[in-house]
Order: sequence, then structure tokens, then C-alpha cells
Amino acid sequence: MSLHHRRQFLGLAIGAAALPALPRLARAQAYPSRPVRILVGFAPGGTTDIIARLIGQWLSERLRQQFVIENRPGGSAILAAEAAAHAPADGYTLLAFTSTNIINAALFDKLSFSPNRDFTMVAGLSRSPFVLEVHPSVPVKTVVEFIAYAKANPGKITMASFGVGSSSHVAGELFKMMTDVDLLHVPYRGSAPMLTDLIGGQVQMSFDNLTASIEYIRAGKLRALAVTSATRLDALPDIPAIAEFVPGYEASAMGGIAVPRNTPATIVERLNNEINAGLDDPKMKARFAELGALTLVHSPAEFAMFVGDETEKWAKVLKFAGIKPE
Repeated sequence: MSLHHRRQFLGLAIGAAALPALPRLARAQAYPSRPVRILVGFAPGGTTDIIARLIGQWLSERLRQQFVIENRPGGSAILAAEAAAHAPADGYTLLAFTSTNIINAALFDKLSFSPNRDFTMVAGLSRSPFVLEVHPSVPVKTVVEFIAYAKANPGKITMASFGVGSSSHVAGELFKMMTDVDLLHVPYRGSAPMLTDLIGGQVQMSFDNLTASIEYIRAGKLRALAVTSATRLDALPDIPAIAEFVPGYEASAMGGIAVPRNTPATIVERLNNEINAGLDDPKMKARFAELGALTLVHSPAEFAMFVGDETEKWAKVLKFAGIKPE
């Protein structure tokens, strides 16, 4: 074979080898060519909904295509997750994936989808720590005093939560597991009614969203003992972390974005890059801080690993507490 023909052959071979990559690249560059929906398993106005809208607006501006929030509350966020799991794997249906989805994986045996197997993790969004708070009538001012008081009154202190198997509930059960205290669980249907009864003194303590409780704490209507993040929070710098007294304790509501399994990797990577750019934006960080949330920046692989660790952690807590779906 002449040198000219050899070069020609090599050029054709290299071109042929590159061909499979071209459609993938073209698909990623063309994406999105129509509106994208983000399914949210909660009603409008909550932290998950607000964060999904913030990131949806960011993506709309960056990718010049509408990212539309579609609220599908109900069934412990199962309705939205089910719809997303069964949607085409084309990048046009995203799921606001939360701690509730992680807990559901261990809580429910008979779902029409698997929260672990039927999704590809795209990107983290937020971690929202809770605050361990008591009604002012409870005669304690520190975590150490609370543990001692709870041990002196086993089964008599009421621990309110957003509902059975909610992130608020499992945060309390993790605390019980790690401190060996016996608290009486009182489930509500959401944070708002729980908070009303806690302020009114009908229940004695809870693990609540920092955003929902912070003004009541500042007004003296509730007493904050500690936050559930691994370290102290800028929003309440004088309030310690539970981990300062109970080493290794950490509990936060998590939020991220997932897509149906088998969504093209090029689309997953593009979404991850754009979302992470948004989380790095100073205005976005400030808005998250107002919501009592921390940004959660991960690659798709890192986020998948994080979700796996959280799933294992909360499965142990659910088993320890014997929590069953209502």
C-alpha cells in the first residue's frame, strides 16, 4: 500500500471510529429543543418546591428553553416519583429527588418502581438541616440537659414530626437510637400543623425545618437546643450542633435532581454542569441560605454515592425504630 493510500485509509478509519460519538454530541448540543418539566412531589410553597423553581429558572435562562415545575403532591411523594420513573428517558422529565424518596426505598415494599434502580442521579441541590427545639415549658436549655431529662422521664416527652417516616421523624429516631432515650412520637400531616401545636404547648419537642421555626425561636416562642448539621450554621451561630454532644450525629433533608434510568449520559452531564454552575452563583447561595439550606455540589457519580450512603443510613434507623407505613 502506497504512503498516499495508507494515509487515506487511516483517515477513513479514524473518521469511522469517531462516527458513533457524533450523534451523542449533536444530541447533547441540541438539548433541550422543547420545554422540560421538573416533577415535584410536594405542594407549591415548600422548600423543595422553592428550590426546584430557583434551579428551573436558572436552567431556563442558561439553556434558553423552559423548565416547567409540575407539582404532584400526595402519597408521600410517590406519585411524582412514579410518573418520573415511567417517563421516557430523554431528558425532558426531571424529578426533584429528596430524602422522602430515599426513605420510601426502605419504607415501602410494593412500589411500581425502585427509587434506587429506576433513576439516574444528575446533581445534588441542597441539604436542609433541622433544629432540635422544645416548648419553653420544658425545663432544659442544652442537649445534655435534654438527654438527662428524657432519661428521667422515659416515654413521657412528646416528639412531634411531619408524619410517620418523614425526614423529621427519622431525624428524631436517629437521635433516640444514638442517645438511648425513649420519646413518644406524635405524627402530624406536615410541618405547619405540627408547629402550631408545638408553639401552643400541646407537644413538647420536635426536629423542624430551620426556615419554618427560626422566627419563633428568635421571638422566644420556641427554644432551640441544637441544629442537626455536622457543624454550626451561620443562621444560628450561637446554637451548637448535636454532633458536639453526640459524636457522629447528622440529619438533614436532602434535595437533588434525578432522571429516568438510561437517560443519555451526555444530557446528564450537561444538566450537571449547568446546575453546579447555578449552585456556585453568589445570588443562588444567598437565596439558599435564606431558606436554611446549604448547597450540595456533586458530580453525577458522587451524588449517586451520596444517595446510596443516605439510603443505607436511614434503612438502619427505620429498622431500629420499627417504622411501618401508615
